[in-house]
Amino acid sequence: MKNEMCFVPIKAICLIWFFIGLVEGNQAVNFDAKKYGAKGDGKSDDSKAIENAWKEACMSTKESMVVIPKGKYIVGAVKFQGPCQAPITIKNDGTFKAPADPTKFNSQDSWIVFNNVNGLTVLGGTFDGQGAIAWSENDCAKTGTCNSLPINLAFNKLTNSIIRNITSLNSKLFHMNVLNCKNLTFDCTTIDAPESSLNTDGIHIGRSNGVNITNANIKTGDDCISLGDGSQRVNIEKVSCGPGHGISIGSLGRYQNEQPVEGISVKNCTITNTMNGIRVKTWPASTTGIARSLSFDNIVMNNVSTPILIDQQYCPYGQCKAEVPSRVKISDVSFNDIKGTSATKLAVKLICSRGIPCENVELNNINLAYHGTNGTATSECANIHPKLTGDLFPPVCAVSSH
Repeated sequence: MKNEMCFVPIKAICLIWFFIGLVEGNQAVNFDAKKYGAKGDGKSDDSKAIENAWKEACMSTKESMVVIPKGKYIVGAVKFQGPCQAPITIKNDGTFKAPADPTKFNSQDSWIVFNNVNGLTVLGGTFDGQGAIAWSENDCAKTGTCNSLPINLAFNKLTNSIIRNITSLNSKLFHMNVLNCKNLTFDCTTIDAPESSLNTDGIHIGRSNGVNITNANIKTGDDCISLGDGSQRVNIEKVSCGPGHGISIGSLGRYQNEQPVEGISVKNCTITNTMNGIRVKTWPASTTGIARSLSFDNIVMNNVSTPILIDQQYCPYGQCKAEVPSRVKISDVSFNDIKGTSATKLAVKLICSRGIPCENVELNNINLAYHGTNGTATSECANIHPKLTGDLFPPVCAVSSH
């Protein structure tokens, strides 16, 4: 396994947190899902039993814990609905398995939903979306939309909450979607799906403030982490990404009334064998928008295509007015200590909007080697005058267009 040494300390940290969760659980009122009829036998539909255990725990005026023992739980769409009367924990030692057939879900359903809870803690659990059939039927490239497929885990309107030691496997669409949350931490997260799985973003964040993602291992078929409009004060640290499409801000500018993206920090991460590295992407002919105060620090790239990318001509399905410039303003962006290898000769690509050029972009200590047959690594720039400091390879914006 690549980067095995990198994950020895992360695994140790996650194990420590697991035992802390056991101790904390002893202080709460327990609601065992099996006492509500859950079988965990890999055959029975346990959806209602698990929801009923949650509903009673949620009504408790004392701190409560929903306990899901070891086992394989077949569940359809499940909603952990708040608000609850007191802080609540779900301790999940089992594996949830979704129906493999996408038609078992109503349009735009998510599979597992956590909604409107203050003080939620989720400890452990594997969530297997069984997405192979959905991937084979995915027609997003033709239609430009894929909202009919379910997301594995939806986190909506959570406040002051912690999601720790969970695993998402083979989601039909996004693995995790975070929307309208405040002060939410993901720690020791594992996400795993084949590189060929379409539109399976690892963690997508939108319209949320104060989200932390630490100690994550993400392998999937789309962005490992993607930040949509309204993502503010997001910290991403100690993430291993790949395969996948890298860590992305955007895409932005596709919809009306998008909220600013600002205060994003990505640091101490490793990206391996991905289609992109760290990127900011906005649509041409876009609505107005803002992306500012974005920092990328101490990132290791291993055989990554275009490790550093600003793309304000993002058009994945070829259905854009590419000649009309993006109206998303990108400013106050820093790339610092980005090192490793590029799978493509073009290692740094900074293509900003000719209508609203990027402002205050800084690059410091960049070292990206290309070992292919086409020469040495290069950069490409347009509508940008970055501040360049430290050692830079390849030379950045040595040739640019405006």
